Amino acid sequence: MAENKTHVTGASVDEFLAAVEHPIRHRDGLRLLAMMKEITGEEPAMWGPTIVGFGQYHYKYGSGREGEAAAVGFSPRKASLSLYGLTYGPEAAELLPRLGKHKTGAGCLYVNKLEDVDEAVLAELIRTGYRHVTTVLHST
Repeated sequence: MAENKTHVTGASVDEFLAAVEHPIRHRDGLRLLAMMKEITGEEPAMWGPTIVGFGQYHYKYGSGREGEAAAVGFSPRKASLSLYGLTYGPEAAELLPRLGKHKTGAGCLYVNKLEDVDEAVLAELIRTGYRHVTTVLHST
């Protein structure tokens, strides 16, 4: 079975974020770094070359594929901010309509800029997503 490409790399989160050229993505990346660190109580780590993750959980699919993934995280990509782990918890269905301008797909939440969303709702999505993958998914 192929090895999971997304794993903790040991690369510097600060260097990664400092190299983000897009000024809004850079600013929003620093804000997300602070928010996720405060909410999760976890230190950030680079997962693969472009994802800043906080905490981790073990997953196992019915196919037998398993591995470790960041509990929550983000990547300041060119097109938008990609946020990971925020749509898994059951609370997400109630919170997402109140978030503001966003898209979802493939387990990710996409936001153009943090100004487009309600940060209190985003904080709750981070909190509930983190709790879900570190307690509910971790215990199964």
